[in-house]
Amino acid sequence: MENKTHSENTIERPPIIAVMGHIDHGKSALLDYIRKSNVVAGEAGGITQHISAYEVVHKSKNGDKKITFLDTPGHAAFTAMRHRGANIADIAILIISAEEGPKPQTLEALESIKKSGIPFIVAINKIDKPGANIEKTKTQLIENAIYIEGYGGDIPWAPISAKTGQGVPELLDMVLLIAEMEELQGDAEKPAEGYILETKLDAQKGVCTTLIIKDGSMKTGSFIASEDKFASIRTLENFLGETVSTATFSSPVQIVGFKEIPNVGAEFKIVSSKKEAEKMVEEYKEIIGSEIKNKDKNISEKDSSKVIVPLIIKADVLGTIEAIQNEIGKLVKKEDIIKSDRIILKTIHTGVGNITENDIQTAGGDKNTLIVGFNVKVDRGAKDLAEKNNIKIENFDIIYKLTEWLEEQIINKTPKIVTEKIIGKAKILKIFNKTKNKQVIGGKVTEGAISVNANIKISRRDFELEKGKILGLQTQKIEAKEVREGDEFGSMIEAKKDLAPGDYIEAYILIEE
Repeated sequence: MENKTHSENTIERPPIIAVMGHIDHGKSALLDYIRKSNVVAGEAGGITQHISAYEVVHKSKNGDKKITFLDTPGHAAFTAMRHRGANIADIAILIISAEEGPKPQTLEALESIKKSGIPFIVAINKIDKPGANIEKTKTQLIENAIYIEGYGGDIPWAPISAKTGQGVPELLDMVLLIAEMEELQGDAEKPAEGYILETKLDAQKGVCTTLIIKDGSMKTGSFIASEDKFASIRTLENFLGETVSTATFSSPVQIVGFKEIPNVGAEFKIVSSKKEAEKMVEEYKEIIGSEIKNKDKNISEKDSSKVIVPLIIKADVLGTIEAIQNEIGKLVKKEDIIKSDRIILKTIHTGVGNITENDIQTAGGDKNTLIVGFNVKVDRGAKDLAEKNNIKIENFDIIYKLTEWLEEQIINKTPKIVTEKIIGKAKILKIFNKTKNKQVIGGKVTEGAISVNANIKISRRDFELEKGKILGLQTQKIEAKEVREGDEFGSMIEAKKDLAPGDYIEAYILIEE
């Protein structure tokens, strides 16, 4: 979703910023400081935040400049965007503690930023701490191939204290400088487009959807389309929870109007009419409709394509991961558990440390993905993102409990094959009576047994006429529940086609495997 093309209506738009990094390196502290010390024009005494993104005004040397921040580093929509090859944020801030230097989660965040292709700034935080060592941190950055300005690279960096605010104004100046270099433009005259940040179901309002507008503008009553869903915007609120009639580029807003919950990370567009919204939805369904149906439909005997279950393993130490993989290796050899013609358990990622948002991101939105942890914690952001994407996370401290859970999940996810087992055959000897959907016949059991309520197949000369049901049985004019081989009987059967003496009945049961 590029918007660098200039037209007569385009003007400079505020940058959208995502703060990334290790959970304990001060992401939340930085965001809190920025939010409290850079209030939006017209707001006094700080900001009351209502949704997952907010706007601030930074007093730069070029005057007051608006900046939009995503509230949580590695925000759900930002990570979802990585898989779609688009950019919800314009610039990222990679925050690193001057006490600890880069951690595995720092490098995971860096990988996300690089794959998104957006520019970023390194913020070396906690410079107010006694254990802070900026020079050592710079060296560690180089060791991890993060080449900052003055140290063999061109990545801008800033020393800061999110606690005291030292260096934060300079960091925001740097953000605005990069934004200027990126030539971020917006056209308020065009219909809005952007991304779904988050969704929730409110008991009174219905579906509440948080959006970030990348370009254009929207207003109450506008029609919005996103993938396979569209809506008319009933209410529009800014990030403060205030009702507004219009909103424009770089603004985070919350709307009410969708009847169904749209997908987090999906693109949206404002269109001119309901008809155009319906057309966009239909076009989207045509493109990926078959894929969606194949994922959701029950797999029958004739369509028993393999289901792939991606597995992500996180543990406290590498040795534990190896032990878990060893047990999983034994599990996949159990033919009574793993039906290899129907399901594949595929380990797509392993790692030491807590379960993070990047692990959820690795799942790529696949609801079949299973994430297991062993003696680790689940980061709050990871938990929230997993819930939004219906991805299962389970934590264990005993390996056999982990494998038992995996067995249960695999059994539940294995497509069932339904087969018909013939339990009895009979030959029709006489037709006594016929109504629209029922016929009274006389016959003789030639194999097995036939019982009341049994499902039947009716055939003539090895050609199946139709399927029906035994509605009632009599033998020697006495009601019977079942007749066996050699018995003659009378029966009312459910059948629409004209039957004739010499036709055959086969009673069967369905067996699910």
